Amino acid sequence: MPHYKLTYFNLRGRAEISRYLFAYSGKQYEDHKIEAADWPKIKPTIPFGKLPILEVDGVIIHQSLAIARYLAREAGVAGRTPLEQALVDAIVDTIDDFMTLFPWAEKNQDVRKKAFDDILTNKAPELLKDLDTFLGNKNWLVGESVTWADFYWDVSSTTLLSLKPDLAENYPRLLALRDRVQALPAIAAWIQKRPKTVM
Repeated sequence: MPHYKLTYFNLRGRAEISRYLFAYSGKQYEDHKIEAADWPKIKPTIPFGKLPILEVDGVIIHQSLAIARYLAREAGVAGRTPLEQALVDAIVDTIDDFMTLFPWAEKNQDVRKKAFDDILTNKAPELLKDLDTFLGNKNWLVGESVTWADFYWDVSSTTLLSLKPDLAENYPRLLALRDRVQALPAIAAWIQKRPKTVM
């Protein structure tokens, strides 16, 4: 069994999808959290200067979605066929494109609030409408069983709903998908025990 070490800040953020995949697969890993104050001195030692990173027996993988894609394949939730895998990747990338619109690092609270309000009011409804259409009456976004696209929707929507609780009230199918993901025993157990953080 490889030794896994996931390094990120003390947040859900971009490492949470990997934590879901570790929880679902039951694989043991070191969840190494660093404090923001320590980041300037650690940053020069990190390949490409960004977190999260995953070390697998000392080999470093960077980029959160590359890490998650690797873990999803290992856990058997990347999609059952090459076509399903492409659809899963497309949904994950679509959600991620939206999440990266937010100026997460903006220090000016007025600028930040204005940008967040604009994205949640004017851009989020389009994403939700498209996701809802794609999901339709299926249980899962792609294929006949859960994939990491479903996990990524749950992870991302948890953050979105913390910002705007009524955001998805017109999309009961998307909310039901969240419920299905969170009802998976391994995911339910992780959500119960994970540290409570704002993001």
